[in-house]
Amino acid sequence: MGKLTVVGARSAKAGRHADGAGLYLLVKESGAKSWLLRVQVGGQRRDIGLGGYSDLSLLEAREAAARLRKIARGGGDPVLERDRDRRPVPAFRKASEECHAELSKGWTDKHAAAFLATLKEHAWPAIGNIRVDHIEASTIRDALAPIWIDKPVIARKVRQRISTVLNFSKSKGWRATEAPTTSVTVGLSRQPKGKSFAAMPYVDVPTFFGETAGKVDTIGRLALLLTMATAARSGEVRSARWSHIDLEKKVWRRPAELMKSREAHDVTLSPVAIAVLERAAAFRTQTEDCLVFPGARGNPVSDMTLTKVMRDAKQPFTVHGFRSTFRDWAAEKMPTIPDAVAEAALAHAVPDATIAAYKRAKFMEMRRTLLDRWGEYLVGQSNVVKLAEAG
Repeated sequence: MGKLTVVGARSAKAGRHADGAGLYLLVKESGAKSWLLRVQVGGQRRDIGLGGYSDLSLLEAREAAARLRKIARGGGDPVLERDRDRRPVPAFRKASEECHAELSKGWTDKHAAAFLATLKEHAWPAIGNIRVDHIEASTIRDALAPIWIDKPVIARKVRQRISTVLNFSKSKGWRATEAPTTSVTVGLSRQPKGKSFAAMPYVDVPTFFGETAGKVDTIGRLALLLTMATAARSGEVRSARWSHIDLEKKVWRRPAELMKSREAHDVTLSPVAIAVLERAAAFRTQTEDCLVFPGARGNPVSDMTLTKVMRDAKQPFTVHGFRSTFRDWAAEKMPTIPDAVAEAALAHAVPDATIAAYKRAKFMEMRRTLLDRWGEYLVGQSNVVKLAEAG
């Protein structure tokens, strides 16, 4: 219990007034008041200014002092933490621009332009002037509501890009949490099926996956199955080579030239993805390195081949839409997995600070857990072996 009282602090005369545990109220002859914390840092005494009396109440000063003392005891630098608290928190518009400036270094020009354009049109009018640390699930929901039904594809992209900005903001210390996930869509109606609905609802995916896996194997069907199992872009799947696949370590090492970001990216392979690759090996005609899904004259199988599988099954959705399907499933069914992990699984740019916060080994482990659970969702855990034996 501190020695000072609210009334006593308000009427304190010139001098140094101890509250206890190293916290002092300093009062100048002019009457100006400020808070100071005396604490041991690395074996040395440090005096740390916490701010003016008009900025921090007695309770707030005690809370700030307790937090900085804890950081000092843990070997951290309380001054850096104090200064981080004092940094101005930007509004969403400014944070979007800084996020875009930093992350777009690894994007194609087309994606970089689209990222900012969609936010300008559909997010800034509603949340552009709101500080990023004040944006909650209900804030995002209100921004998406006008386009959620009429423009479902764009709405999902806007939601994803808002999440990217908020996750970037967390890595910068502007907000304490990552972007909200499941709770965003609780207040939104279910988007209708139809030709304009590019992504298959995740509740329908297991049935379609099972029906496709149960048919006679073709290059197109197997390529589509791997696309769904890994949430990869179809171009990455169609250009995959056997030299990129490490079945022993369960990793698909995609070189930079295959990637939209032009950065190499490793994808963890679930038991379901490995089963699909083992079935695809039956189409391999060369012992040396070659395409996993070859088309005519040694070229990668065409994008239309995968689309035809969808059309033959009377599905109005796009192949690329399965990435959005996976992202929706991850947000709503895997709430314990950090949002940034799902973004990394999709090969979306994630700030290094975010990865460092989880440590790289753990981050990769969480990605593997996420894709393994996705695979189990696609076929049911008991059907993984059956998938390997089918065809």
